[in-house]
Amino acid sequence: MEKVIVDLANALRERLAIIHDEESRRDQANHIARLKAVSEKIETFQEALPRPVDPRLAHYLQRKSFDKALEYLEKRPCRADSSRRS
Repeated sequence: MEKVIVDLANALRERLAIIHDEESRRDQANHIARLKAVSEKIETFQEALPRPVDPRLAHYLQRKSFDKALEYLEKRPCRADSSRRS
């Protein structure tokens, strides 16, 4: 599997972890900064995806439906799961 796809999936997971981090939300400025940083990573990986990009994945990413994009990547035959890499 392309490294960029694994990196994208990991960035999408990181975004979810930040969103659900109750402690991080107590410091709003830091929380927003973390979300901006991970969003920039997602955009970088999105731009680096091998062409042509699957239309469904492109749709989710363009519309910032990141939960759906991650779900789509995880359900693909070659899962975007770095824990499975040796």
